[in-house]
Formats: sequence, structure tokens, C-alpha cells
Amino acid sequence: MARKPIFSADDGDENDDFGGSGRGYNDDAGYNAGLGGGSETGGGYSDAFYGAQADDDAALRPTRIDDMVGQRDVYERLQIAIKASKKRGETLGHILFDGPPGLGKTTFATCIPRELGVEMQIANGATMRAPKDVIPYLTNATEGSVLFIDEIHRLQKSVEEFLYPAMEDFRVDVVMGEGVNARTLNIPLKPFTLIGATTRSGLISAPMRDRFQMHEHLDFYAVDELAEIVRRNAAKLRVKIDDAAALEIALRSRGTPRLANNRLRWVRDFADAKADGAVSLAVAQDALKMQGIDELGLDSRDRRYLEVVFRVFNGGPVGVEAVAATMNVATDSLVDEVEPFLLRSELLIRTPRGRKLTRKGLAHLGADPDFFNFGDAGGFDPRIF
Repeated sequence: MARKPIFSADDGDENDDFGGSGRGYNDDAGYNAGLGGGSETGGGYSDAFYGAQADDDAALRPTRIDDMVGQRDVYERLQIAIKASKKRGETLGHILFDGPPGLGKTTFATCIPRELGVEMQIANGATMRAPKDVIPYLTNATEGSVLFIDEIHRLQKSVEEFLYPAMEDFRVDVVMGEGVNARTLNIPLKPFTLIGATTRSGLISAPMRDRFQMHEHLDFYAVDELAEIVRRNAAKLRVKIDDAAALEIALRSRGTPRLANNRLRWVRDFADAKADGAVSLAVAQDALKMQGIDELGLDSRDRRYLEVVFRVFNGGPVGVEAVAATMNVATDSLVDEVEPFLLRSELLIRTPRGRKLTRKGLAHLGADPDFFNFGDAGGFDPRIF
């Protein structure tokens, strides 16, 4: 059975036009919230949807590259590639987006086909266990269309190798039969653009990475960029917010639009319940304090990690397994969820002997770094706990 594209140029009869071009969207799949993309699946809605259901999570995702905030270097390179492709009448080259979660990989990927006016299919690398799983996407791709594979690093090696000729020569080779009776069926494909998104580009094999003409890394956002995102999304959610409150939310969002949107929703709920819906600086601070988010964006688990290293292990160095056992949490949870931001914020360092608090980390806990002898118990003040 033919696989229907997530959205296509022919959907305009059933849905409102997108940008006046007749490119509508299938109502079966909606966007998840967050500039950086929710779960990396979903299709889209027309511009009219944003006016009719401004409170819906789908309303927060930008629908055009021009509407996106931040990532200016990536934006400019993509604009050049898109304009050149349209000018020459050629299919856009394959693109790989990598970076931490919530920074806009899916948003970029879903905006590109809108700019080109082509169809798009969305798949997930985790579900493609064998070549037969990817064949329907390839054979149903129309000329110039986009195939977006999220979590592309989770593709099986056999699927990666099956994609090589599809990406280079726009053909697939299917083996029919077994043994001496086996024969190879060559299936030509229509030229298409493969867009991949990954949080772990190092897990993608070198031959696969080399087949992407563009490899774009998305970095964390500046505070002023996040503040602008908060203001825009507050307007979409019909929330009255002060500039100071938007900046406060941005400061506590770890440079990640998805977290900024989550913080904004919580602050909106808090304001509706306790402040007549208006979000001032004081309301934002009270809401985030209730949620346990401090001025650096650390939550209660982050702070507990720092406190355990400081109070139990005298600031370190200490192995992460020992910290995990003391906190009664899985080691993987600390390594994958807690430590990355602490390391990026320079509150914690990794040494050959284990994790160790930095002077900045000690200061955040209220300890005096000048009197703290790293590795000894000096400088510990139990009154701060």
C-alpha cells in the first residue's frame, strides 16, 4: 500500500494554504511544542491553524526558516543552499543536523520542504531494523521531496549500507531469491533529499556521514535569543509577559528553546492560578522557585548531585558510581541527564580520578572556594544545608 506523505503540495484543497502557496498539511500529524522540536516526529499545520488554536502546543513551532530565532550561521548556509537549488532546478543535497536535544533540528528539517514547496516523509531510525523497512519511503518519494530520518544514528548497519546507492545514485538493489537462483533487481528512484537528525553524530559511520553534502551542528542559544523566543511564544499562547520576566525565564532555560517553552508553560499555569494570568518578574521568579529551578537553571536533582559530592565526598574527586549509589539513582541517569549541564556550566569537572567540584560549583553551594582545600574537608560549612 502506498505510503501517504506527511504533507504535500496537493493538500491545499483539504487544508488551509501555507503561505499562500497551496501547500497544506495532513491533520493526522501535529507538531509537538518547542522550537527545538518535541518528539522528533510529526507533521504540520497551516498558518490558519495558529490563529484558531493558539493555545495548542503545535503553535509554538516556527513554520518558516525566517521565523526562527538564533542559529544564524546555520540559517545563512541553508538559505544559500535552498536558493541555489531552486535557481538551478535541482534537488537539494542531503543534510545532517546534529546537536543536543531541543535546539531545533526537527524544526529546520520540517521548514526546509516548505521553503522548497515539496512533499515530506518522516521516519525514525530506531524503527528501521532492516532494508525492507526503508524501501516504502524510498519508492514513494516524489522528485525533489524530502525524507527526514530522526535519530539516524540508530539505523542498523545493513540499513545504512542499503541507503548508500539510494543517496548517491538514486537507486536501490534488491536481492530476489536465494542461492544460485538469486538475482538482483535494480530499482531506480526519483531524486530526493535525505535529512538526518542526531544527538550523537559519532555513532554514525564515516561512509554514511560523508554522503551528506551539508553537516550542520546546532549549538546552545544565547540568553537574548531565548528571551525573544519566550516573548514570541507567550504571544502565541496569549500570555501577557514583561520583558524582565521573559529574560528571567531565558536565564533559567540552559540555552535550550525546548526548556524555555516548558518553563513558559509552567509560568503561565502559575500566573493563571495565582496572578490573574499576567506574568511579571516576581510571578516568574515565584513560579520557577516553586518548580525548584534556580538562577542558573539547575533543578533539585542537579543541586543534590553537587551537594552529595561536596558534603559526602569533600568536593571530590569521586567516581560517578559512588555518587549514584549515594543518591540511589542509576549511573546512566547521572551521566546522560545531570552531568552534561553541570560540566557545561563549569560547576563540575571530570578528572582521571573522578568528578570534582570547581570553584564556581563551590560558590554556587555557598561554600568559600578560597578556604576549600580540594580533596580535603576544609571549608565545609554544614549550615548551608
